[in-house]
Amino acid sequence: VAGLGNYGLRGTRHSVGMAVLDRLAGRLAVADRWRADGRCCADVAVATAHGVELVLLKPRRLMNLNGLSVASAAKMYNLSPEDIYLVHDDLDKALGKVAIKLGGSARGHNGVRSCISALHSDEMTRLRVGIGRP
Repeated sequence: VAGLGNYGLRGTRHSVGMAVLDRLAGRLAVADRWRADGRCCADVAVATAHGVELVLLKPRRLMNLNGLSVASAAKMYNLSPEDIYLVHDDLDKALGKVAIKLGGSARGHNGVRSCISALHSDEMTRLRVGIGRP
């Protein structure tokens, strides 16, 4: 599960994917287990939910390069694009509204575009979190 965003700009609307991952880590009782992993240039925490092991990932790169971190982690953990969930902001959704999208185009989102390019696939599941337009 990758929370897309701009690592240096945490707390902004466009980094809501990372905020969701922070909340998820708290709910899974692994909020104190985040560690920087230089191999994929990301903060990583491993959790178990309902018997399934989850790798939580917050890329330490700018949004346009998040895919490099996601692809590196996928290789490290032997994951295919279908195993990956991307959590990211969506300008076209009202603030706080969420939707799940299975594969498809990036719809103009640079972080998703970077993931599609780095993974050579658009088969990731996406949790789109509405941030509305300014």
